Amino acid sequence: MKKLFLGMAVAATSMAFAQEVQPTPAPVPPMKVKEPVRFGIKGAATAAQFSEQQLTAKNQKIGFNAGVFVNVPLTEKFALQPEVLYNQMGAKSVISDNETTAGTTTVRTRQDYSTTLNYISVPVMLQMKPTDNFYVEAGPEVSYFVDGKNKGEQTISTTTAGTTTTQTVSASESIDKDNIKKFNLGFGVGLGYYFTPNLGINARYVNSLTHIYDNSNAVTDAQKNVNTNRVFQLGLNYKF
Repeated sequence: MKKLFLGMAVAATSMAFAQEVQPTPAPVPPMKVKEPVRFGIKGAATAAQFSEQQLTAKNQKIGFNAGVFVNVPLTEKFALQPEVLYNQMGAKSVISDNETTAGTTTVRTRQDYSTTLNYISVPVMLQMKPTDNFYVEAGPEVSYFVDGKNKGEQTISTTTAGTTTTQTVSASESIDKDNIKKFNLGFGVGLGYYFTPNLGINARYVNSLTHIYDNSNAVTDAQKNVNTNRVFQLGLNYKF
């Protein structure tokens, strides 16, 4: 009987010691799940110019774009984002800006000329996320020309004894669609940041790879010398 109790005591001691020295397993980190496909809307202010113009603020044609997109995650770090946008391009130039003073009267005469080109654009952006909320992107953009307009404007400002009066005269004409290439191919690069899972900001630059005017139909040398569209975009995205 004493041997039986002694054996039970030894076994119990061994089990207790084994439980004390058994290491605690390391916690398993949670696995990141690939995000689902999400649809959204977006809009941006645009600053456009033609490639032969110098990069200055006075040559920037201010416009907008707006449309829809679908974000398709490929992996944890990469996603594909096709978009369909109504997209304004074009350019602006200051033809003359003169100021004359006679006695107490100063007259400033400024002449501007702008071209607005409206497209339906389909960018397809490959996005890479270094962090959860920040991404960089690049990809092609195909655009279809819808319509356009040329506009000339003359502004005369007269200042006498601290009082200024302004007179503006403008004229515009629709662009002949036959003079513009129907399809415009470009390439864009950009970056963006999501403040919340739904709302984000995006900046993008798109440089066209095809000439704007169809040279076979262009009626002036100025039209033939216009090369490509360049557009800066800054706007907001919203994912549903």
